[in-house]
Order: sequence, then C-alpha cells, then structure tokens
Amino acid sequence: MEGMTREEGIKQLHKGGGHVVILGAGASIASTFRNGELNGKRLPSMDNFIEIVGLSDIVDHVPAHLRDNNFEKLYGNLHTADPQSEIIQEIERRIQNYFGDMRLPDIPTIYDYLVLSLRSKDLIATFNWDPFLYQAWVRIRDFTQNLPYLSFLHGNVAIGYSAEDKRSGPVGYQVRRDGGIFEPTKLLYPVEQKNYTNDEFISIEWERIKFWLGKQKGTVRATVFGYGAPVSDVEAVSLLSDAWGTPEERAMEQFEIIDITPEEILRERWNGFIHTHHYDVINNYFDSSLGNNPRRTSESYFSHYQPMSANEAFRENNPVPQDFESLEQLWEWHRPLIEIEVENGEQ
Repeated sequence: MEGMTREEGIKQLHKGGGHVVILGAGASIASTFRNGELNGKRLPSMDNFIEIVGLSDIVDHVPAHLRDNNFEKLYGNLHTADPQSEIIQEIERRIQNYFGDMRLPDIPTIYDYLVLSLRSKDLIATFNWDPFLYQAWVRIRDFTQNLPYLSFLHGNVAIGYSAEDKRSGPVGYQVRRDGGIFEPTKLLYPVEQKNYTNDEFISIEWERIKFWLGKQKGTVRATVFGYGAPVSDVEAVSLLSDAWGTPEERAMEQFEIIDITPEEILRERWNGFIHTHHYDVINNYFDSSLGNNPRRTSESYFSHYQPMSANEAFRENNPVPQDFESLEQLWEWHRPLIEIEVENGEQ
C-alpha cells in the first residue's frame, strides 16, 4: 500500500498537538560526547562533581559527619547544618563560575538539532545547569523565530531573573533602560526539601511545564531525554506526574524515552506516565521522533495514531542527517520545512 511520501509529510501542518521534551544530565552528556565543549570542559555527575568542579579543597574543611562522596547528599548535609554558611556560598560561587564559562563548539551539536526539531507549539524543559540549551536556542534564532519555548526547572547559569520586573533573561543583562538586572537564578536545593514553589523564578518555570503537560494544552507527545527521575528528586517527578495525569487519562498520547538504560528498567521507572503500548524507548537521539521527523513530530503522531486515511497511516519518515559540519548546513536542510511553516502563517 502506498503511503504519505517524505515530500508530502514536509508540507503537512497541524494547528493542534504539541511536544514536550524533558532534559536531564544524560542529554548534555550525549551532546558533549558527540561534539565536546569548546574549551574541553567536562560535565560532571553527582558522583564526580566535587573533583571536576574543583571543590575538593572546600570539602577538606567540611566536618567528617557532614561529608559524602555524592555531591547532592553532601550539599543537603551542609544545608541542614547551616543554610547560610560561608562554605555553601563559596560552593555556589564556584558552580556558577564552572558552568557559566561553558560554551558550545562552533559545529552542530545535539542541542542545535533538538532546538530546530521543534516549533513554537512545543516546549523544552531542562533540569540542567549548563548553558548549552540556551546557547543553541540563541544561535538557531538567527535562522528562524518559530522555536520552542524553554523552561529551566532547576535554574540555569545562563538565565537570570528580575524579581522587580517579573521577567527572566540572559544573566547579567539589563532588563530596561532605567535599570534592573537579570540576577543569577538559584541552582542548589537540599535533597530532602526541594520546595520549588518557594523560589519565584523556579515556580514560574514549573507552572509553564505543568501547563504544557496538562490535558488542556493538547500536547500529544512527551519525550524524556537523559533524565533518570532520581530518588532524590521525588518532588520533581511528582509534579510532572500530577501535570501529565494517570495513564488512563493519557490513553492516546505517546511517551518517549531516550536513554541508554535497559528498557525494562525504564519501563518500570516511568510506568506512571505510560498507557499500555503507547511508549517508545530509544538509546540515541537520532532514532527518536525528533530525529526522524523534525519540526513535524505532532504531525507524525497524528498520522500514525490518529490517521485521517489509510494513506496517511503509512507515512514515510524524514530523518535528519547526522553528518553536518556547520550550522549553515544544518539550517539549509531544515529550510524547506520552515518555508512551509511561513507560507502557512507560522512565524
């Protein structure tokens, strides 16, 4: 049976639908593994965080009963002992400096592919402190304004907030001509009490993703990329789950996981988000819905799961090539997709 060709799929646009992508540390690690940070900086895990970020000299002065090899637990212990201590303030300063200096390489990264794979009806939410997502979003904006919204669920070194203006923007930038600066956002929270609603900026970021995940927004796809839903972040997973609803309430939406962890572990970890067979597990970005149908992930969903005709059900994918050597090459490949969007009034 003949189906919808690649060229027909490029021209197909749906007003409805939407795609939410949630990023964890694995997404940044995957991106830098493919094309490293410009100056060779490494991304740490919670287990090697102290060494890589350069906190060993500080930890040496931490009382023995508060120490822990896992940074999150160490910070939780310090916060419980004295949330205003000089040690905590110095740790926060060094983390801002380490991640704040990070830069994307000049060649395309997975973050550039990701930002270009979505449109303004979509959202990317990240738990990561590194500036890579924002840097990719800024440089891709030179090519098209029809880009996804962003949420920074744990704060971000690239993003500041003005409490006076109730606005966020590039950290350190002036909000308006007569004053107001985007101050650095809070990054660290104690493991046992990550009460996101206590911080105004973080609360706003969470309200955005909760709205996007909610049934009323009409989101048809959710992708979790490199986020392990750690036990230490029970509150975050609970907030996501409450927004998404029960599997019975999301019986038709498609849940996707990009992760190198074995499928049976991931299936159980995200069981509360998945209705029966409506899920996909992929171990690399380019085999995902984002890599196979960039800028048409919702349209691909409707074709496969709610087709209007038999022809539409057999839709040919439009996988993005992985071997671009410049951002200009990446942009040019996406140009036919964006031209169709402009013709149909999407800006």
